[in-house]
Amino acid sequence: MNNEIDYKNSPLHGLSLKNLLIEIVDHYGFEILFAYLNINCFKTNPSIASSVKFLKKTTWACEKVEAFYLYEFKNLPKVSSEQFSLSPRDRIIPEGQTPGEPAELSLGNAEKLREKRVTKAAAYNQGRHADNRNNNHYAKSEHELLGSADSSAEEHEDPWAKWR
Repeated sequence: MNNEIDYKNSPLHGLSLKNLLIEIVDHYGFEILFAYLNINCFKTNPSIASSVKFLKKTTWACEKVEAFYLYEFKNLPKVSSEQFSLSPRDRIIPEGQTPGEPAELSLGNAEKLREKRVTKAAAYNQGRHADNRNNNHYAKSEHELLGSADSSAEEHEDPWAKWR
């Protein structure tokens, strides 16, 4: 049997990062890319060269752009949970799946998506840190009590008394 994995069905196969960026920037533009991906290389002085330079150095941003290319621009179906843990270039795309037309994206939809992400993140962080906040509150109040006793004692002492 042949154990090699066939990546030839992937739209990313043989596609350089520069060509990928040229394709999606020509279709969507930097403004929509920043709105959907929230990566600052698409906001401040955007250019293909500077974006490629940043994305080559920053793995998480490169993977985010490649995932955007696959699932928004090439309109492929979302992957399974086991494939989701892999980077977009390492994902296997079944032979039956072919790239579709690019998704129609707008700044209004990007704002709704951003608000949805913010509320999800807030709910996640609130549930995750609820126990830690209570413990820190107790520790801070205990520390403040100790600190207030020290500060009142320091008001009566002259720190330079020994040197006068």
